[in-house]
Amino acid sequence: MPSATEPLTPIWHPSPNFGPRRDGLVPSMVVIHYTAMNSAQVALDRLCDPSHEVSAHYLIGGDGTLWQMVNEEERAWHAGAGSWRGRTDINSRSIGIELDNRGDHPFSEPQMTVLEKLLVEIMSRWHIEPDAVIGHSDMAPSRKKDPGWKFDWQRLARANLSVWPEVNAAEAVEGYATPERLKEFGNELARFGYTVDGLPSLSLLDAFCQRFAPAFRGFGPDKLAMARELGARFGVDRLKDEA
Repeated sequence: MPSATEPLTPIWHPSPNFGPRRDGLVPSMVVIHYTAMNSAQVALDRLCDPSHEVSAHYLIGGDGTLWQMVNEEERAWHAGAGSWRGRTDINSRSIGIELDNRGDHPFSEPQMTVLEKLLVEIMSRWHIEPDAVIGHSDMAPSRKKDPGWKFDWQRLARANLSVWPEVNAAEAVEGYATPERLKEFGNELARFGYTVDGLPSLSLLDAFCQRFAPAFRGFGPDKLAMARELGARFGVDRLKDEA
């Protein structure tokens, strides 16, 4: 595993499953996945098999081995249907990182260390902000669960590689899950970046809790306070329109 100052040198293992980014787009976000497979080799074979029509830019094994399958300038096929901050075609807007993990166990220290190093390099190259590092479940909550309940988003946020709500107990909103509070919760989720159609769905609430409150599932005062804080600091209303 490389030192903190040594640049990463991925193992080049090209996948045929890629194409040009559409409409002149360049990477403006990172999407993190888990493989949900039994080994990194099985995942690597799948991501490089033309019959499966899926890929990612990078795969990180549980032992910290790093493979690159698609050049960052190209459009890998990792995100599928979904949206973030009102934008679709996430494949053309993102770099996809797969982590060798079934989704039911913690991510290893070597793997997380390499992920952090890789994120630093990618975010520097493409001028990507921490709030644009998301999970697959953030952009497609109705159909995707990765990187899952075991992924340590707070660790990335401490390294300024993602974001975390700055909320204390005194800021939590008192009371029950009234329709008015659920509506406000949905509005704040949409302000932060999620796609919300009316009241937040159970899958959307699950995606939010999975990322920001894995120990406390379900709606509650703390979730509304978290959504308010994230919306206030990282809301789409502060972003300039993007082509």
